[in-house]
Amino acid sequence: MSLPTVGRYLDVLCATFVARRLRPWHENLGKRQVKASRVYVSDSGLLHALLEVADERALRRHPRSGASFEGFAIGEIARHLGARPEECYFWRAHTGAELDLLVVRGTQRRGFEIKLTAEPDVTASMRSAMNDLGLETIDVIHAGDSTFPLASDIRAVAVHRVLEDIKALR
Repeated sequence: MSLPTVGRYLDVLCATFVARRLRPWHENLGKRQVKASRVYVSDSGLLHALLEVADERALRRHPRSGASFEGFAIGEIARHLGARPEECYFWRAHTGAELDLLVVRGTQRRGFEIKLTAEPDVTASMRSAMNDLGLETIDVIHAGDSTFPLASDIRAVAVHRVLEDIKALR
């Protein structure tokens, strides 16, 4: 298939909410940044069926389980914030620093990192994203049970607490 044909099919999948496309955030930071979109299947059940994942045990062992969790969490965060598709991005520098979800509305910039773990840590990527993107805070969405601080400007938020612990956009 040609690249334009694939692009048209992807446009249809996104327009019918089967897939979510996150465009890359890029601005003149003096760093080379990735400029290719990321695509997630919007329905985790459909993704698991396509991956032939039969149950939770199989999902936990599957090499794409982190990507599945990331796609699910991004969808939930965007819905809760009321963020439109054109306000949602990911960011990645060629140095390897990245941020899974950057929501931009007006002057607001909200950063989210998604980790399929119950005990997330602060990473160099998070610090780089804070500095390069001018973020005040980053929320690390994780698979654990509670919300807790990781640093003065970074906190861990349990995925099941997103609705309670993350403020909606203004």
